[in-house]
Amino acid sequence: YATMDPAKFSRKLWGARKQLILMLAPLLLLPLLFVVPPKEGKCLYVVLLMAVYWCTEALPLAVTAMLPVCLFPTMGILPSKKVCPQYFLETNFLFLSGLVMASAIEECGLHRRIALKVLKIVGVKPAWLILGMMITSSFLSMWLSNTATTAMMLPIANAILESLFGNLETLKENCKDKSDPEGDSRVKMHVLPCEKQVLTTENTPDWTDRSEQKNLEEVRREAEYQMKVWKGFLISIPYAASIGGTATLTGTAPNLILVGQLKSYFPECDLINFGSWFVFAFPLMLIFLILGWIWIAFLYGGLNTRLCISKHDERAAAEAKAKAVIDEDYKKLGPIKFAEGSITFLFIIFAVLLFTRDPKFVNGWSVFFTKGYVSDAVTGVIIISILFFFPSQCPSLRWWFDSRASNTPYVPLLSWRKAQESVPWNIILLLGGGFAMAKGCEESGLAVWIGNHLQPLAQVPPAVAVIFITAFIACFTEFASNTATIIIFLPVIAELAIRVNVNPLYFMIPATTGCSYAFMLPVSTPPNSIAFASGHLMVKDMVKTGFVMNILGILCVSLAVNTWGLHMFNLHTYPDWARPLNASSATVPPFNQQ
Repeated sequence: YATMDPAKFSRKLWGARKQLILMLAPLLLLPLLFVVPPKEGKCLYVVLLMAVYWCTEALPLAVTAMLPVCLFPTMGILPSKKVCPQYFLETNFLFLSGLVMASAIEECGLHRRIALKVLKIVGVKPAWLILGMMITSSFLSMWLSNTATTAMMLPIANAILESLFGNLETLKENCKDKSDPEGDSRVKMHVLPCEKQVLTTENTPDWTDRSEQKNLEEVRREAEYQMKVWKGFLISIPYAASIGGTATLTGTAPNLILVGQLKSYFPECDLINFGSWFVFAFPLMLIFLILGWIWIAFLYGGLNTRLCISKHDERAAAEAKAKAVIDEDYKKLGPIKFAEGSITFLFIIFAVLLFTRDPKFVNGWSVFFTKGYVSDAVTGVIIISILFFFPSQCPSLRWWFDSRASNTPYVPLLSWRKAQESVPWNIILLLGGGFAMAKGCEESGLAVWIGNHLQPLAQVPPAVAVIFITAFIACFTEFASNTATIIIFLPVIAELAIRVNVNPLYFMIPATTGCSYAFMLPVSTPPNSIAFASGHLMVKDMVKTGFVMNILGILCVSLAVNTWGLHMFNLHTYPDWARPLNASSATVPPFNQQ
């Protein structure tokens, strides 16, 4: 046999990496079964195996999430009757109701009307347009999935950008240095709203060459500026979608995993529900969104006022054209249809009922029912059930009395077929896998075992620990799914808080929020991947912008949890609901936050 070229062999290894990980990971983790106490060791083996598969995507994420169903019972960690119910807890029903409501909004086109209306209000100046994009994307991603929001907003952004700056390929051509003597000097420049037509010839006087080069330089600078603004538009949409998803419990999966794992570890903790989370997370989202907008607009030229006065007329003309595009698209939608109005009404009822069920600072409507019987999941399912029978066309009494009226088919606001197509069932399985893993960690004693090894961290001031935890989670989630990240680390963080006698929510809330702050890489989140796939962004653009966004996010979370979050959730005291699990812990001085 001929010796194989090392480069070819490495390519073969890379091509078969998933199969190799599938086979080697279980073997490499086997020593854990012998060096860790028996039951804890078995659970740690399963947890790390799932973590490796999730991070490398050697198996589909949902398939990895189902591993506890076969491994926990067969390894004697947890019986099947305890594992399987974890896959459809009430938290999953709340998530499902949010997804079904989102599919109804998409089905009637209400999301597009909202987006265009916001853009009409903010205007077409680059900085304000970026702000409009970010406000719209963040608001929609509070209710729709972050991925769907990004996929819907990018075509709108591209249409506006083309009306502002012309064709993208022409813009890229104009960014090249046309004064290069080795380049083709006979190319006729494309005309953009803020350019002059320039034609070069070889037999022109020197002063003409200088004048021409000056014009070419102006064109190139303007094109570079426009390209920067274009990138700013594209990059702002996925970032705003990720930020907006943190504001509601149903906005992103990690928020629901926090609720589910709290119910598993601390059954008596009822502080986190839809209303209380919104009151905490919405101001945080607004602060981060404004800071993110200032950074993106500064970096990509939206706040730059260096344009010459002589170009004002041309720029104004381009902006008028962009405004006309938005107005025209909005006019095409026509008046609000009966289906749109109905879904808007039901959506408002959906949000209001979730907020007012048990807002904590006043009695909610849940006091009219047996205590502990009605949850956010019940509220969500009541509202989405209405979608499947409420008519999409305005019912007419005249039809009943008009014998000549034709029988039109009855169409509800949402069909089950559409709901089935829209709901990502893999994410629901992923949530279930997280809850099953948390249950295994609790019942096997693995959480307590890990906590015993985290005792040295008691010396770190809790406020500093929050920054470290958020930063670590934000970095880890750049390379792994945010859902998988929070599933892996929440049990560890909860046990760490118990060991250092800190309110568990003080560490768990920042970690949950921080795992949505994945801004640096195209592969970090699906929204980032969609924006990058447009072909106009480079990895270095996302790294440069995302690095500062991560720092801003970590600081904002730290501010929120140490100010209004501290008083909302009584984070400065160790709660009674966490004491039973802390009975065996070493005594540590309680945390007092100034």
